[in-house]
Amino acid sequence: MQLRYNYRAYPDASQRRALAQAFGCARVVWNDCLRDRKKAHAAGRPYVKSAELSRLRITQAKHTEERAWLADVSAVVLQQALRDLDTAYKNFFDSVTGKRQGRRVGPPRYKSKKDTRQSIRLNTNAFSLKDDFTVYVAKVGHLKVRWSRPLPAAPSSLTVTKDSCGRYFLSFVVDTEPDILPRLETESGIDLGLSAFAVLSDGTKIHSPRFLRRAEKKLKRLQRELSRKVRGSKNRAKARIKVARQHARVADRRRDWHHKASTQIIRENQAVFVEDLAVSGLGRTRLAKSVYDAGWSAFVGMLEYKAALYGRTFAKVGRAFPSSQVCSACGLRDGPKPLHVREWTCGGCGTVHDRDHNAARNVLFEGRRIVAAGWVETPNACGASVRRAHVPARRVEAGSPRKGQTTQAGIPGL
Repeated sequence: MQLRYNYRAYPDASQRRALAQAFGCARVVWNDCLRDRKKAHAAGRPYVKSAELSRLRITQAKHTEERAWLADVSAVVLQQALRDLDTAYKNFFDSVTGKRQGRRVGPPRYKSKKDTRQSIRLNTNAFSLKDDFTVYVAKVGHLKVRWSRPLPAAPSSLTVTKDSCGRYFLSFVVDTEPDILPRLETESGIDLGLSAFAVLSDGTKIHSPRFLRRAEKKLKRLQRELSRKVRGSKNRAKARIKVARQHARVADRRRDWHHKASTQIIRENQAVFVEDLAVSGLGRTRLAKSVYDAGWSAFVGMLEYKAALYGRTFAKVGRAFPSSQVCSACGLRDGPKPLHVREWTCGGCGTVHDRDHNAARNVLFEGRRIVAAGWVETPNACGASVRRAHVPARRVEAGSPRKGQTTQAGIPGL
Protein backbone atom coordinates (compact mmCIF):
# COMPACT_ATOMS: atom_id res chain seq x y z
CA MET A 1 0.00 0.00 0.00
CA GLN A 2 1.29 3.42 -0.94
CA LEU A 3 0.81 6.33 1.44
CA ARG A 4 1.81 9.95 1.12
CA TYR A 5 3.40 11.89 3.99
CA ASN A 6 3.51 15.69 3.77
CA TYR A 7 5.94 17.93 5.66
CA ARG A 8 6.48 21.67 5.74
CA ALA A 9 9.83 22.82 4.34
CA TYR A 10 11.64 26.10 5.02
CA PRO A 11 14.11 26.88 2.20
CA ASP A 12 16.38 29.91 2.47
CA ALA A 13 16.60 32.67 -0.14
CA SER A 14 19.07 30.88 -2.44
CA GLN A 15 17.11 27.64 -2.22
CA ARG A 16 13.86 29.45 -3.05
CA ARG A 17 15.51 30.85 -6.18
CA ALA A 18 16.75 27.39 -7.15
CA LEU A 19 13.28 25.90 -6.62
CA ALA A 20 11.69 28.69 -8.65
CA GLN A 21 14.10 27.90 -11.48
CA ALA A 22 13.27 24.20 -11.22
CA PHE A 23 9.53 24.95 -11.32
CA GLY A 24 10.04 27.10 -14.41
CA CYS A 25 12.18 24.56 -16.25
CA ALA A 26 9.73 21.74 -15.59
CA ARG A 27 6.91 23.97 -16.83
CA VAL A 28 8.82 24.86 -20.02
CA VAL A 29 9.55 21.20 -20.81
CA TRP A 30 5.87 20.33 -20.27
CA ASN A 31 4.70 23.15 -22.55
CA ASP A 32 7.28 22.45 -25.28
CA CYS A 33 6.43 18.74 -25.41
CA LEU A 34 2.71 19.45 -25.33
CA ARG A 35 3.08 21.97 -28.16
CA ASP A 36 4.91 19.41 -30.32
CA ARG A 37 2.20 16.83 -29.82
CA LYS A 38 -0.58 19.32 -30.52
CA LYS A 39 1.12 20.44 -33.74
CA ALA A 40 1.62 16.84 -34.85
CA HIS A 41 -2.03 16.07 -34.18
CA ALA A 42 -3.20 19.17 -36.08
CA ALA A 43 -1.00 18.26 -39.04
CA GLY A 44 -2.23 14.66 -39.11
CA ARG A 45 1.12 13.20 -38.14
CA PRO A 46 1.51 10.22 -35.75
CA TYR A 47 1.66 10.64 -31.99
CA VAL A 48 5.13 11.88 -30.99
CA LYS A 49 6.88 9.33 -28.80
CA SER A 50 8.41 10.23 -25.45
CA ALA A 51 11.91 9.18 -26.54
CA GLU A 52 11.81 11.65 -29.43
CA LEU A 53 10.55 14.46 -27.17
CA SER A 54 13.23 13.71 -24.59
CA ARG A 55 15.93 13.94 -27.26
CA LEU A 56 14.62 17.14 -28.83
CA ARG A 57 13.23 19.11 -25.88
CA ILE A 58 15.66 18.09 -23.13
CA THR A 59 18.96 16.70 -24.42
CA GLN A 60 19.38 18.85 -27.53
CA ALA A 61 17.60 21.88 -26.08
CA LYS A 62 20.31 22.25 -23.42
CA HIS A 63 22.85 22.99 -26.15
CA THR A 64 20.80 25.77 -27.73
CA GLU A 65 21.09 29.42 -26.78
CA GLU A 66 17.41 29.94 -25.94
CA ARG A 67 17.16 26.83 -23.70
CA ALA A 68 20.70 26.63 -22.27
CA TRP A 69 19.40 27.34 -18.75
CA LEU A 70 17.73 23.90 -18.69
CA ALA A 71 21.15 22.51 -17.72
CA ASP A 72 21.05 24.48 -14.45
CA VAL A 73 18.47 22.15 -12.89
CA SER A 74 18.49 18.42 -12.27
CA ALA A 75 17.78 16.27 -15.32
CA VAL A 76 15.43 14.16 -13.18
CA VAL A 77 13.09 17.15 -12.85
CA LEU A 78 12.89 17.55 -16.64
CA GLN A 79 12.41 13.86 -17.33
CA GLN A 80 9.71 13.63 -14.68
CA ALA A 81 7.83 16.53 -16.29
CA LEU A 82 7.74 14.53 -19.53
CA ARG A 83 6.54 11.42 -17.66
CA ASP A 84 3.76 13.46 -16.07
CA LEU A 85 2.70 14.62 -19.52
CA ASP A 86 2.58 10.99 -20.68
CA THR A 87 0.42 10.15 -17.68
CA ALA A 88 -1.92 13.03 -18.47
CA TYR A 89 -2.34 11.80 -22.05
CA LYS A 90 -2.93 8.23 -20.88
CA ASN A 91 -5.63 9.38 -18.46
CA PHE A 92 -7.28 11.35 -21.26
CA PHE A 93 -7.19 8.44 -23.71
CA ASP A 94 -8.47 5.97 -21.10
CA SER A 95 -11.29 8.36 -20.21
CA VAL A 96 -12.32 8.77 -23.86
CA THR A 97 -12.25 5.02 -24.57
CA GLY A 98 -14.06 4.11 -21.34
CA LYS A 99 -11.17 2.32 -19.62
CA ARG A 100 -11.07 4.96 -16.91
CA GLN A 101 -14.07 5.12 -14.59
CA GLY A 102 -15.49 8.25 -13.04
CA ARG A 103 -15.43 11.84 -14.21
CA ARG A 104 -14.32 12.55 -17.75
CA VAL A 105 -10.76 13.84 -18.05
CA GLY A 106 -9.88 16.48 -20.62
CA PRO A 107 -6.68 16.68 -22.68
CA PRO A 108 -3.56 18.21 -21.10
CA ARG A 109 -3.33 22.00 -21.07
CA TYR A 110 -0.44 24.44 -21.01
CA LYS A 111 0.95 25.49 -17.65
CA SER A 112 1.46 29.08 -16.59
CA LYS A 113 3.96 30.67 -14.24
CA LYS A 114 0.98 32.46 -12.67
CA ASP A 115 -0.59 29.20 -11.50
CA THR A 116 -1.24 29.21 -7.77
CA ARG A 117 0.45 25.84 -7.34
CA GLN A 118 3.95 25.01 -8.62
CA SER A 119 5.54 21.59 -8.15
CA ILE A 120 8.31 19.26 -9.26
CA ARG A 121 8.61 15.52 -8.80
CA LEU A 122 11.82 13.62 -8.06
CA ASN A 123 12.83 9.99 -7.75
CA THR A 124 15.45 8.54 -5.42
CA ASN A 125 18.28 9.57 -7.77
CA ALA A 126 17.68 13.26 -7.09
CA PHE A 127 17.01 13.43 -3.32
CA SER A 128 18.16 11.81 -0.09
CA LEU A 129 17.45 12.01 3.64
CA LYS A 130 20.39 13.18 5.75
CA ASP A 131 21.39 12.42 9.33
CA ASP A 132 20.99 16.08 10.32
CA PHE A 133 17.23 15.82 9.60
CA THR A 134 17.48 17.72 6.33
CA VAL A 135 16.49 16.61 2.84
CA TYR A 136 19.02 17.02 0.07
CA VAL A 137 17.52 17.91 -3.32
CA ALA A 138 19.80 17.86 -6.35
CA LYS A 139 20.97 21.36 -7.41
CA VAL A 140 18.86 22.93 -4.65
CA GLY A 141 20.66 21.99 -1.45
CA HIS A 142 19.79 20.76 2.02
CA LEU A 143 16.21 21.77 2.85
CA LYS A 144 15.19 22.35 6.43
CA VAL A 145 12.08 20.28 7.21
CA ARG A 146 9.69 20.23 10.14
CA TRP A 147 9.25 16.52 10.83
CA SER A 148 5.82 16.13 12.41
CA ARG A 149 6.28 12.34 12.45
CA PRO A 150 8.92 9.85 11.29
CA LEU A 151 8.63 8.12 7.95
CA PRO A 152 7.69 4.42 8.35
CA ALA A 153 10.01 3.35 5.50
CA ALA A 154 12.36 4.70 2.89
CA PRO A 155 10.46 6.93 0.42
CA SER A 156 10.29 6.03 -3.25
CA SER A 157 9.57 9.52 -4.63
CA LEU A 158 9.38 13.14 -3.55
CA THR A 159 7.18 16.02 -4.68
CA VAL A 160 8.23 19.58 -3.82
CA THR A 161 5.25 21.94 -3.88
CA LYS A 162 4.79 25.67 -3.48
CA ASP A 163 1.22 26.71 -2.73
CA SER A 164 -0.62 29.97 -3.42
CA CYS A 165 0.51 31.68 -0.21
CA GLY A 166 4.22 30.88 -0.65
CA ARG A 167 4.49 27.83 1.60
CA TYR A 168 6.72 24.91 0.60
CA PHE A 169 5.85 21.27 1.24
CA LEU A 170 7.70 18.00 0.75
CA SER A 171 5.48 15.04 -0.06
CA PHE A 172 7.02 11.56 0.25
CA VAL A 173 5.49 8.38 -1.20
CA VAL A 174 6.13 5.40 1.07
CA ASP A 175 5.30 1.71 0.55
CA THR A 176 3.86 0.29 3.79
CA GLU A 177 1.80 -2.65 4.93
CA PRO A 178 -1.79 -2.17 6.19
CA ASP A 179 -2.14 -1.63 9.93
CA ILE A 180 -5.00 -4.04 10.70
CA LEU A 181 -7.01 -3.05 13.77
CA PRO A 182 -8.78 -5.56 16.06
CA ARG A 183 -12.10 -6.73 14.71
CA LEU A 184 -15.27 -5.10 16.07
CA GLU A 185 -18.95 -5.98 15.88
CA THR A 186 -20.25 -2.47 15.27
CA GLU A 187 -21.25 -1.15 11.86
CA SER A 188 -22.35 2.32 10.90
CA GLY A 189 -24.28 4.03 8.14
CA ILE A 190 -23.58 7.73 7.58
CA ASP A 191 -25.95 10.37 6.22
CA LEU A 192 -24.13 13.55 5.23
CA GLY A 193 -25.92 16.87 5.41
CA LEU A 194 -25.66 20.60 6.02
CA SER A 195 -27.64 21.20 9.23
CA ALA A 196 -25.53 18.44 10.78
CA PHE A 197 -22.35 17.42 8.98
CA ALA A 198 -23.02 13.70 9.53
CA VAL A 199 -25.63 11.61 11.32
CA LEU A 200 -24.68 8.02 12.17
CA SER A 201 -27.09 5.12 12.21
CA ASP A 202 -26.81 4.87 16.01
CA GLY A 203 -28.18 8.42 16.35
CA THR A 204 -24.85 10.22 16.86
CA LYS A 205 -24.78 13.66 15.28
CA ILE A 206 -21.54 15.32 14.16
CA HIS A 207 -22.11 19.05 13.90
CA SER A 208 -20.44 20.98 11.09
CA PRO A 209 -17.79 23.54 12.17
CA ARG A 210 -18.47 25.63 9.01
CA PHE A 211 -14.93 26.96 8.80
CA LEU A 212 -15.55 29.12 5.73
CA ARG A 213 -18.64 30.75 7.20
CA ARG A 214 -16.75 31.60 10.38
CA ALA A 215 -13.89 33.17 8.42
CA GLU A 216 -16.15 34.95 5.93
CA LYS A 217 -16.10 38.31 7.69
CA LYS A 218 -12.32 38.53 7.63
CA LEU A 219 -12.17 37.22 4.07
CA LYS A 220 -14.56 39.94 2.88
CA ARG A 221 -12.40 42.61 4.46
CA LEU A 222 -9.23 41.21 2.88
CA GLN A 223 -10.94 40.92 -0.50
CA ARG A 224 -12.03 44.57 -0.33
CA GLU A 225 -8.48 45.63 0.44
CA LEU A 226 -7.21 43.56 -2.48
CA SER A 227 -9.72 45.06 -4.92
CA ARG A 228 -8.56 48.59 -4.06
CA LYS A 229 -4.92 47.94 -4.92
CA VAL A 230 -3.49 48.91 -8.30
CA ARG A 231 -2.97 45.96 -10.61
CA GLY A 232 0.70 45.03 -10.93
CA SER A 233 1.76 46.91 -7.80
CA LYS A 234 3.68 45.43 -4.89
CA ASN A 235 0.88 46.33 -2.51
CA ARG A 236 -1.52 44.25 -4.56
CA ALA A 237 0.87 41.30 -4.39
CA LYS A 238 1.03 41.65 -0.60
CA ALA A 239 -2.76 41.85 -0.36
CA ARG A 240 -3.12 38.77 -2.55
CA ILE A 241 -0.82 36.83 -0.21
CA LYS A 242 -2.98 37.82 2.77
CA VAL A 243 -6.12 36.53 1.05
CA ALA A 244 -4.38 33.30 0.04
CA ARG A 245 -3.12 32.72 3.57
CA GLN A 246 -6.59 33.15 5.01
CA HIS A 247 -8.04 30.67 2.51
CA ALA A 248 -5.19 28.24 3.28
CA ARG A 249 -5.91 28.57 6.99
CA VAL A 250 -9.56 27.67 6.40
CA ALA A 251 -8.61 24.68 4.24
CA ASP A 252 -6.05 23.45 6.79
CA ARG A 253 -8.57 23.61 9.62
CA ARG A 254 -11.18 21.78 7.58
CA ARG A 255 -8.71 19.08 6.54
CA ASP A 256 -7.50 18.57 10.11
CA TRP A 257 -11.08 18.24 11.34
CA HIS A 258 -11.91 15.77 8.55
CA HIS A 259 -8.93 13.62 9.50
CA LYS A 260 -9.89 13.48 13.17
CA ALA A 261 -13.56 12.71 12.50
CA SER A 262 -12.85 10.06 9.84
CA THR A 263 -10.21 8.34 11.96
CA GLN A 264 -12.57 8.12 14.92
CA ILE A 265 -15.37 6.65 12.79
CA ILE A 266 -13.07 4.06 11.20
CA ARG A 267 -11.56 3.01 14.53
CA GLU A 268 -14.97 2.57 16.20
CA ASN A 269 -16.70 0.59 13.42
CA GLN A 270 -15.87 -2.58 11.55
CA ALA A 271 -17.90 -1.51 8.52
CA VAL A 272 -18.76 1.99 7.32
CA PHE A 273 -21.34 2.79 4.65
CA VAL A 274 -21.96 6.22 3.15
CA GLU A 275 -24.18 7.61 0.42
CA ASP A 276 -22.55 8.57 -2.87
CA LEU A 277 -23.61 12.20 -3.18
CA ALA A 278 -23.60 14.24 -6.41
CA VAL A 279 -21.45 17.06 -5.03
CA SER A 280 -20.81 18.64 -8.42
CA GLY A 281 -24.56 18.89 -9.02
CA LEU A 282 -25.24 20.36 -5.60
CA GLY A 283 -22.42 22.84 -6.25
CA ARG A 284 -24.55 24.46 -8.94
CA THR A 285 -27.44 25.24 -6.60
CA ARG A 286 -28.03 28.04 -4.10
CA LEU A 287 -26.44 25.80 -1.45
CA ALA A 288 -23.08 25.73 -3.28
CA LYS A 289 -21.08 27.64 -0.68
CA SER A 290 -22.34 25.50 2.19
CA VAL A 291 -21.79 22.29 0.21
CA TYR A 292 -18.17 23.09 -0.58
CA ASP A 293 -17.60 24.38 2.94
CA ALA A 294 -18.63 20.97 4.27
CA GLY A 295 -16.10 19.14 2.06
CA TRP A 296 -18.02 15.89 1.69
CA SER A 297 -15.85 14.50 -1.12
CA ALA A 298 -12.61 14.89 0.84
CA PHE A 299 -14.21 13.34 3.92
CA VAL A 300 -15.53 10.31 2.02
CA GLY A 301 -12.12 9.88 0.37
CA MET A 302 -10.48 9.80 3.80
CA LEU A 303 -12.96 7.18 5.00
CA GLU A 304 -12.23 5.04 1.96
CA TYR A 305 -8.44 4.96 2.18
CA LYS A 306 -8.40 4.68 5.98
CA ALA A 307 -10.74 1.69 5.77
CA ALA A 308 -8.24 0.00 3.45
CA LEU A 309 -5.36 1.01 5.73
CA TYR A 310 -6.92 -0.33 8.94
CA GLY A 311 -8.64 -3.41 7.51
CA ARG A 312 -12.21 -2.11 7.69
CA THR A 313 -15.09 -2.57 5.26
CA PHE A 314 -16.21 0.46 3.29
CA ALA A 315 -18.98 0.77 0.72
CA LYS A 316 -20.82 3.55 -1.10
CA VAL A 317 -24.57 3.41 -1.51
CA GLY A 318 -25.80 4.60 -4.89
CA ARG A 319 -27.10 8.16 -5.07
CA ALA A 320 -30.38 6.90 -6.56
CA PHE A 321 -31.19 4.96 -3.38
CA PRO A 322 -34.20 6.70 -1.68
CA SER A 323 -32.75 6.82 1.82
CA SER A 324 -35.03 9.69 2.92
CA GLN A 325 -38.21 8.18 1.49
CA VAL A 326 -38.17 4.70 3.04
CA CYS A 327 -39.25 3.90 6.59
CA SER A 328 -36.36 2.15 8.35
CA ALA A 329 -38.83 0.31 10.63
CA CYS A 330 -41.28 -1.27 8.17
CA GLY A 331 -39.73 -0.53 4.77
CA LEU A 332 -42.66 1.47 3.40
CA ARG A 333 -41.67 4.01 0.75
CA ASP A 334 -43.52 7.18 1.70
CA GLY A 335 -42.49 9.38 -1.24
CA PRO A 336 -40.17 12.39 -1.55
CA LYS A 337 -40.19 15.16 1.03
CA PRO A 338 -38.99 18.78 0.85
CA LEU A 339 -35.85 19.75 2.74
CA HIS A 340 -37.69 21.73 5.41
CA VAL A 341 -39.39 18.50 6.62
CA ARG A 342 -37.01 17.26 9.33
CA GLU A 343 -39.43 14.84 11.01
CA TRP A 344 -42.18 12.71 9.52
CA THR A 345 -44.54 9.93 10.56
CA CYS A 346 -44.67 6.67 8.60
CA GLY A 347 -48.08 6.03 7.09
CA GLY A 348 -47.69 2.28 7.49
CA CYS A 349 -46.42 1.65 11.03
CA GLY A 350 -46.87 5.11 12.56
CA THR A 351 -43.21 5.47 13.58
CA VAL A 352 -42.02 9.05 14.00
CA HIS A 353 -38.69 9.44 12.21
CA ASP A 354 -35.95 12.03 12.36
CA ARG A 355 -35.15 12.56 8.68
CA ASP A 356 -31.35 12.26 8.95
CA HIS A 357 -31.34 9.39 11.45
CA ASN A 358 -33.80 7.42 9.34
CA ALA A 359 -31.66 8.00 6.24
CA ALA A 360 -28.53 6.83 8.06
CA ARG A 361 -30.28 3.60 9.13
CA ASN A 362 -31.40 2.98 5.56
CA VAL A 363 -27.86 3.57 4.31
CA LEU A 364 -26.67 0.98 6.85
CA PHE A 365 -29.21 -1.61 5.67
CA GLU A 366 -28.44 -0.99 2.00
CA GLY A 367 -24.68 -1.15 2.68
CA ARG A 368 -25.08 -4.51 4.38
CA ARG A 369 -27.03 -5.75 1.38
CA ILE A 370 -24.29 -4.58 -0.98
CA VAL A 371 -21.63 -6.36 1.08
CA ALA A 372 -23.70 -9.53 1.28
CA ALA A 373 -24.07 -9.49 -2.49
CA GLY A 374 -20.27 -9.56 -2.79
CA TRP A 375 -19.87 -6.19 -4.51
CA VAL A 376 -17.37 -4.91 -1.93
CA GLU A 377 -14.06 -6.35 -0.76
CA THR A 378 -14.33 -7.25 2.92
CA PRO A 379 -11.81 -8.50 5.50
CA ASN A 380 -11.81 -12.21 6.20
CA ALA A 381 -12.05 -13.83 9.63
CA CYS A 382 -8.35 -13.23 10.30
CA GLY A 383 -8.75 -9.51 9.71
CA ALA A 384 -6.78 -9.35 6.47
CA SER A 385 -8.30 -8.18 3.23
CA VAL A 386 -9.34 -10.90 0.83
CA ARG A 387 -8.07 -8.71 -2.03
CA ARG A 388 -5.97 -5.78 -1.01
CA ALA A 389 -7.65 -2.56 -2.01
CA HIS A 390 -5.56 -0.22 -4.12
CA VAL A 391 -4.92 3.11 -2.42
CA PRO A 392 -3.14 5.57 -4.72
CA ALA A 393 -0.63 7.94 -3.19
CA ARG A 394 -0.80 10.74 -5.73
CA ARG A 395 -2.69 13.71 -4.32
CA VAL A 396 -3.09 15.68 -7.54
CA GLU A 397 -3.20 13.52 -10.63
CA ALA A 398 -1.51 14.63 -13.81
CA GLY A 399 -4.09 15.73 -16.33
CA SER A 400 -6.68 18.39 -16.97
CA PRO A 401 -10.34 18.50 -16.02
CA ARG A 402 -13.00 19.04 -18.61
CA LYS A 403 -13.99 22.67 -19.23
CA GLY A 404 -16.15 24.06 -16.47
CA GLN A 405 -15.17 21.40 -13.94
CA THR A 406 -12.72 21.66 -11.10
CA THR A 407 -9.96 19.17 -10.42
CA GLN A 408 -10.64 16.46 -7.90
CA ALA A 409 -8.35 16.33 -4.91
CA GLY A 410 -7.12 12.85 -4.21
CA ILE A 411 -5.83 11.44 -1.02
CA PRO A 412 -4.18 14.01 1.27
CA GLY A 413 -1.25 13.12 3.48
CA LEU A 414 -1.79 11.28 6.70
